[in-house]
Amino acid sequence: MGTKKSSAPVFKPYDPDQLQLLPPSLDELIAENHPARIVKNVIDEIDIRPINRRYKGGGASSYHPRMLLKVLVYGYLTNTYSSRKLEEQVRQNIHFMWLTGMKTPDHNTINRFRSEKLSSILKQIFSQIVLLLAQEGIVSLKEAVFTDGTKIESVANRYTFVWGKSIKTSKDRIQSQLDDLWKYAQGVAAEELKDPSPSEFDQINADQVRKTIAKIDQALDEKPIDKKVRQKLNYARKNWPENLERYEQQEKKLGSRNSMSKTDPDATFMRMKEDHMLNGQLKPAYNWQISSQDQFILNYSLHQTSTDYQTLPAHLEQYESLYGMKPSAVVADAGYGSDENYQFLQGKDIEAYIKYNTFDKEQKEGLKAFSNDSLHYNETQDCLYCPMGQRMERIGEKLRKTTSGYTQSIHQYQAKNCQGCPMRGVCHAGKGNRLVEVNHSLRNYKKQAKEKLNSPQGIQYRKKRPVDVEPVFAQIKSNHGFRRFMLKGLSKVEIEIGLLSIAHNLRKWKA
Repeated sequence: MGTKKSSAPVFKPYDPDQLQLLPPSLDELIAENHPARIVKNVIDEIDIRPINRRYKGGGASSYHPRMLLKVLVYGYLTNTYSSRKLEEQVRQNIHFMWLTGMKTPDHNTINRFRSEKLSSILKQIFSQIVLLLAQEGIVSLKEAVFTDGTKIESVANRYTFVWGKSIKTSKDRIQSQLDDLWKYAQGVAAEELKDPSPSEFDQINADQVRKTIAKIDQALDEKPIDKKVRQKLNYARKNWPENLERYEQQEKKLGSRNSMSKTDPDATFMRMKEDHMLNGQLKPAYNWQISSQDQFILNYSLHQTSTDYQTLPAHLEQYESLYGMKPSAVVADAGYGSDENYQFLQGKDIEAYIKYNTFDKEQKEGLKAFSNDSLHYNETQDCLYCPMGQRMERIGEKLRKTTSGYTQSIHQYQAKNCQGCPMRGVCHAGKGNRLVEVNHSLRNYKKQAKEKLNSPQGIQYRKKRPVDVEPVFAQIKSNHGFRRFMLKGLSKVEIEIGLLSIAHNLRKWKA
């Protein structure tokens, strides 16, 4: 039997140092259906004159804004958010090299373009892309939209708290201690101190404190006083005016908010689902709102409040401003259910398929027999009837302002005699006769919302909402790893969510 002859392996020719007379075209290396082509085709089609107007004439030549916009959009589409990483990509990645035409902008150029040139105008670019989607028949700007929000952490330090209540407490403490010093000085030198005491100041400020401390110092000059008082005066002279000036600056930055971060004053501390300490800790963040349709983002907005219901009017006003039209309906969860929002949508002639806070519970359990909403209201006589049939007369009305400035009218009704009622134990636990507060406007809006939500169209929208708008945030945050902003400040963060929205739409368009 003969031996089997072994053959040597054969390899394809390989010579990395081989010279090429004609280098291959980068276009030949880009797949026909690659997302980079979508980015190029779309950005080439839109009008970028608003960006061009940001450049001054003359001087050294600049990188073309259309090319830089392609770099940023494709970067956010491929989870490359850092300007330094983008700089690496335009030198190493053939897709970026193809988009730039082999140009190599550095990270400073990319970051300046993102922060300065796109400020306040990126929404115009975004709206053009949405209009292209509408032209293709992929979305409709006049049909119903699904609205939701998510909180994304700021790049600010997590532990640089500034609380509005703490500022007020500190100012009150300074005023109280200053008043104590004044009273002490009056006891020692009554003749020298005849001016109004600090307790009579309408609002304490740094200048008032300086003048008051100077007067106290002058009155106590060369007088034997307690050593601790002298130390207190020295501390007050050195620290209080400076502290009050800082508090004043912080209050200006806070505005109507209750908190902010020292390292990103535009960020508000919010309770978030992504809790690194697992203890419900607040983190500096922004509230990102979107309206979607078939998982395409049609509108985005950024807010400094943690409550969703306060964001809806401004969000929809922007929608109308961008496109010159309104959606036929808005579908949202219970976080948006308020009489202010129901009234706003009614005034805009937009159908509101928005849950109120107890809707889901009512669907499962029905109305509780003794709840305020279950009490029968006689509109003609303006009175309520308790479950036992007792008439509850109207005893008053009060106005209540929400944090957004909306005024609610609250009517008060009270039963005449609850003593001896066999159902008192399950009706109410308070002493005396039951007192009920009713917001009739909200009550009527809830009734209308319930009818709409339980209609065939409402049921369809309720089923579709969780699979339309919620996956958008899930994809951006979980699949593409964007859980924290890269930039500081409201205007710059708004640019980031604009780029994320554009990238999401192009990614889905391609798919």
